[in-house]
Amino acid sequence: MTNSRELIDDSADYWRRDERTIKLHGPEGFAGMRRAGRLAAETLDFITPYVQPGVTTDELNTLCHDYILDHKAIPAPLNYRGFPKSICTSINHVVCHGIPGDKRLQNGDIVNIDVTVILDGWYGDTSRMFFAGDVGVKARRLCDVTYEAMMRGIAAAKPGGHVGDIGHAIQTYVEAQRFSVVRDFSGHGLGRIFHDAPNILHYGKKGTGPILKPGMFFTVEPMVNAGTWQVKILSDGWTAVTRDKQLSAQFEHSVGITETGVEFFTLSPKELSKPPYDLKDTNTLQAAPV
Repeated sequence: MTNSRELIDDSADYWRRDERTIKLHGPEGFAGMRRAGRLAAETLDFITPYVQPGVTTDELNTLCHDYILDHKAIPAPLNYRGFPKSICTSINHVVCHGIPGDKRLQNGDIVNIDVTVILDGWYGDTSRMFFAGDVGVKARRLCDVTYEAMMRGIAAAKPGGHVGDIGHAIQTYVEAQRFSVVRDFSGHGLGRIFHDAPNILHYGKKGTGPILKPGMFFTVEPMVNAGTWQVKILSDGWTAVTRDKQLSAQFEHSVGITETGVEFFTLSPKELSKPPYDLKDTNTLQAAPV
């Protein structure tokens, strides 16, 4: 995701600047993104049974790091602008960019795991929420609303439409559910670059922003807070938390605009779209001691 503090003013000048740098990709790009996106999704499938009370976020990081390397890819976050780990783990009131460490998940925690892989030069970027043990009703509802908001935003992404249509769909749904959409971070273009144009704001007006054209690749990754949308950055320079310490949730997909609609690059091969995840009868997803 990109920091969008400077993008809150959605002036015509900003949108015109952004539109000039948007890349349009052909069949080779779609093929590359399918492979990278699938591996990113497979990494989240792989880590799912390990997300349990008692595990440390650094243990989850190591498991994902090794899995990505074993599949001949590179974890994009590692050393990106100084980020020290291979994934982001954002627990409870952490909005995004949580740094894995020795903190152990507690029963009732919710956590977002954000994975980006580089495979053959293409970036696959996705995140999901996970439940550690028994999670409360409010937290479950927040995660459900956030997932639905992402899907509504993606459904609004149609060739000939506008980037602002995505944010409008997300914001109107979230606020109708009495939650709030974070303004400080946005989705982003990607492909052979980790963060590229266009910026995908998760709030805004219909009919504004760059026109959506076939070949555009970007992420849709709304962060939804139970309280205020305002956030602050901790002293590590990365971890963003809610100002009121209420819960936050996020989901993310990488998608591409086609001639007729939108293609998902990061759907779960195991159909693990949102928690709680049902792992029974899934032979390849058996948790082992960490």
